[in-house]
Amino acid sequence: MSNLIAAVALVVRDYDEAIHFFTQVLRFTVEDTPLPSGKRWVTVRPCGGGTALLLAKAATPEQSARVGDQTGGRVFLFLHTDDFWRDYHEMRGRGVQFAEEPRVEEYGTVAVFLDLYGNRWDLVGPRSADGQ
Repeated sequence: MSNLIAAVALVVRDYDEAIHFFTQVLRFTVEDTPLPSGKRWVTVRPCGGGTALLLAKAATPEQSARVGDQTGGRVFLFLHTDDFWRDYHEMRGRGVQFAEEPRVEEYGTVAVFLDLYGNRWDLVGPRSADGQ
């Protein structure tokens, strides 16, 4: 038996503003399929592949209240990169807001950034041979 997590739902305020952020700012790819009654099946994922985010447009007041706070202020998603400093500087140049300065941890170089709604993400790069 083979299993994988194909997608994780991310509650968003608006499909198009979320697509813009993920494709133009984070440089993700998008698949956007219209569904009956005005809904859409929208997935975004990093160009390197991996689990997709299913952009789920908030449809109730309870769902709208969770936009930007899906995990109660904890880091929600972890974006791995093969070159931390390249992506960190490119993301800052495209207006991504980092909540802290980069730091070196046992698992690599990391910095918390915010998506367009305020969800917290880790940008994580590998540790180099010299421990940086």
